[in-house]
Amino acid sequence: MQTSPAHAAHHDDREIETLEEFDATVSARGTLAGYRVQAVDLTDRTRELLATGAAGAVFLGCPMRETAAAKLRADGALLFPPLPDLPFDPYRGLLYTAGELFAGLDQGYERTPDARAYAWFRRTGADRDIYASMLRSVHDDAISDALDELLLGARVVGVMGGHALARGTDAYAGAARLGRSLARSGLTVATGGGPGAMEAANLGAYTAPHDDSALDDACRLLAKAPSFTPSVTDWARAAFDVRTHWPMGGTSVGVPTWFYGHEPPNAFASHIAKYFANATREDGLLARCTAGVVFLPGAAGTVQEIFDNTTPNYYESRGEPTPMVLVDRAHWTDRLPTWPLLRALARDRSMESRIALVDRVEEAPEALARLSEANES
Repeated sequence: MQTSPAHAAHHDDREIETLEEFDATVSARGTLAGYRVQAVDLTDRTRELLATGAAGAVFLGCPMRETAAAKLRADGALLFPPLPDLPFDPYRGLLYTAGELFAGLDQGYERTPDARAYAWFRRTGADRDIYASMLRSVHDDAISDALDELLLGARVVGVMGGHALARGTDAYAGAARLGRSLARSGLTVATGGGPGAMEAANLGAYTAPHDDSALDDACRLLAKAPSFTPSVTDWARAAFDVRTHWPMGGTSVGVPTWFYGHEPPNAFASHIAKYFANATREDGLLARCTAGVVFLPGAAGTVQEIFDNTTPNYYESRGEPTPMVLVDRAHWTDRLPTWPLLRALARDRSMESRIALVDRVEEAPEALARLSEANES
């Protein structure tokens, strides 16, 4: 990735998302007036808060002493209190990491924040609780904000494909090599963040800084737990074993959803933008793939993603059409004849030169580069 991790990207100058940013702002500006402070623990910053003006500031889920809170309210600041009983922070300023979502995995996946957030989502969704709905919306908007900040200026390529692709298969290894190739070419790989083809592409990007043998060896290790069924715990532990063997992996993005909570996020995306609302997640993922999308074989979900991506390309509602590469001719012309419809829609439109169908995954990077040149000419 051309941008370094989360805070190298420039965000709104009025947003404070870490304690370091808080200290730097107070030191340099001497005021918090008009700032938005997101999910920063200010318990040990009472002296600074009492000495700093905060008219018009908004504090979103920031723990602090009551003396500081009373002073901020008197200044005219708006305070949204932390919600410690929730299994997630709706005001978070940063994307998730795999370590955060899988914390407590040694006690079983069911104890992790990821599993507990899914359980909360199912329970509150069934209750039709408007308060819970509001919290989900605030959370998802915060995630979108953090994702935009991370990807500012990056050339993002999406890799879409089925969740059922098993570790240890040739197709899984091919998807992983694709992710590695794209990452090594300077692109930021973004996937739906789940298992199968999505995990494979994130794995490839993760191993990109290492020598080629790392990916082969990692695939062999992962093959011991080929699927997240019957045990998410075993599946995730295998991934963290790989991360232990090869630390300091490359950067990529996963954009999963608790709507498909039975599918856990994969542990190889360095930044995870996990949403409650699947529609927000789907559209947001594709909209951020500014360098195009590669579609590996998949079923209904991948077909939906193809046409979710086709619509703005057809109408040019996001500007010039972005490249689309479909992999596996037999799959997309015979088993699920998506390609003929895509080609018919593209005929005599500017997107016609931005779509390609290739037989093998190894051909996808070259096809993507060719379509990108057409996009720039």
